[in-house]
Amino acid sequence: MHPLYEQANQLSKEVYDAALEVKAFIGAGVVLESIYQRCLMRELELRGHKVASEVAVPITYKGYTFDEKLRIDLLVDDCLVVECKAVASDKADMDRFRAQTLTYLKLMNLPLGLVINFAGTQFGKSGIARVILKDANKPNPT
Repeated sequence: MHPLYEQANQLSKEVYDAALEVKAFIGAGVVLESIYQRCLMRELELRGHKVASEVAVPITYKGYTFDEKLRIDLLVDDCLVVECKAVASDKADMDRFRAQTLTYLKLMNLPLGLVINFAGTQFGKSGIARVILKDANKPNPT
């Protein structure tokens, strides 16, 4: 199991609750994801969490490390990636958002991420997706 998985898993429930609070306050009609992102960041800070915004994702390839324009929307308590969206989306869009988040998890060696789409009238299956780094939630073989 990834050493940060349990912490990130527990934290994901708190982030979900915080996202519900933001959604209830702001509503679904805001088209700028940055507004939801900043409000979610503040809500999590008020709940006692360390939150970094627009975290650069370094890329390492065969010993060569460089920065590109990859940015994590929110990194919560150094273990949970949160990608905020505010777009009407279909399954293909959510698959693309999940793939984006999985790339961040791989590059940062983090166990878990959430894609939160604040557009629409409800969360549920279409609005929040959990993304788990491969085998991050599985016990290590002995």
